[in-house]
Amino acid sequence: MRDKGQYSVQAVVKAIDLLEALAQDGASPTIQVLSEKLGLSSNKAFRLLATLEDKGLVEKNALTGTYSLGLQAFEMAQHILKSDNLIRLAHPIMEELARKLDEAVYLTVASNDEVLFLDMVDSFQKVKAVDLVGKRFPFFTNAAGKVIKSVSSIDLFSRFTKKRGIPNPKELEMELDEIRKRGVAVDFNGLGDGICAVAVVIRDYAGKVVGALTLLAPSFRMLHERLEQVVIPCMLEGGEQLSMKFGYSRA
Repeated sequence: MRDKGQYSVQAVVKAIDLLEALAQDGASPTIQVLSEKLGLSSNKAFRLLATLEDKGLVEKNALTGTYSLGLQAFEMAQHILKSDNLIRLAHPIMEELARKLDEAVYLTVASNDEVLFLDMVDSFQKVKAVDLVGKRFPFFTNAAGKVIKSVSSIDLFSRFTKKRGIPNPKELEMELDEIRKRGVAVDFNGLGDGICAVAVVIRDYAGKVVGALTLLAPSFRMLHERLEQVVIPCMLEGGEQLSMKFGYSRA
């Protein structure tokens, strides 16, 4: 088995070293200081810093010639912290739902124009839906995306459907309106043949959507009576409990 270090790309490693050096003690060193500290030639350090600057991860003070972390680096850190906090709060509720319903429960979030499956608590069932952690899907192909988009403004919805050229936008709008009223989205085969998904929205203290709890199971276990009388009520309760952890209140 090969050591992971054999696969490392030195330019990437050095770029990370540069970011770490800039993050230490809020330092704003010159290119000469960075070159000496990291054992880089001035030319290589300049090229790496220029690339990081172009991506907004590094900023250069034109007057002093010093470098510091850019706004994009701080924004990335905030996204990481937010995701970590979301997972930390969601996981216990996901575990409770997975044990109660004996089905896989996911934490899903919006990522650009897609839904990202961020975390999962699996079931003990022998027959399971495929693991989707780390996978992305277009919004309107699945229950998670639809429940998240169901609470978007009509204006945003119209712009999105025009941008993506979605067929039958009126039909989709009616479906999202029904999901908004029920507070839950259910789909069959949206994430693959024989897969049923049930999703409820997660809100924060301001009522803003932060993601969705999504249950995935083989369709043959999701009979209408079980869905309506057991699964949907439990998912709605779980979504409300998690939203309350983020300070959300119906009132």
